[in-house]
Amino acid sequence: MRKTILYIAVSLDGYIADHAGGVSWLNTPEAAAAGDEGYRRFLQTVDTIVMGGRTYRQVVTELSPGSWPYAGLEAYVLTRRYEEPDMPGIHFVNRPVSDLLRGLGSRPGKAIWLCGGAELIHACREEDLIDEYHITVMPILLGEGIPLFRPSGRSTPLALVSAGEADGGALCVFRRREEAPRVHP
Repeated sequence: MRKTILYIAVSLDGYIADHAGGVSWLNTPEAAAAGDEGYRRFLQTVDTIVMGGRTYRQVVTELSPGSWPYAGLEAYVLTRRYEEPDMPGIHFVNRPVSDLLRGLGSRPGKAIWLCGGAELIHACREEDLIDEYHITVMPILLGEGIPLFRPSGRSTPLALVSAGEADGGALCVFRRREEAPRVHP
């Protein structure tokens, strides 16, 4: 079974975007000086990316208009409405994320990158679908915004795999504890 990895940057106070959904705060002098070697290494471990519809729209309209930044990865966009027909390498799906990830996980291949956004991350956490958390904590306090994790009634035991400097922030990698039972509805 392929792993599902949440790979994302977060502010020191726990936000993945500012109050307007923007992520320009990620473009810090520290990040520019550090380059994106950690990101490049991570990309070598995945061949599939899963994101929500709002994240997709932000990528194609704000972050990388005119050029798909995930060429070479098979992309799945979870959306409640179909805005566009599938394109080469990009599939728009309207079904439960658990069904999608279980289907993708049973196919051969590299790991699956859970890219965001917040609703998708919450749904995956609630259904215990995330195998590893690769969280880059950036040196900024946003004060408000879209939190990485919404309140949840469940506890998820994790084990720290590694921690270090990467891409202008502190990259912490956590894995689900082996002794923790995986719950599938």
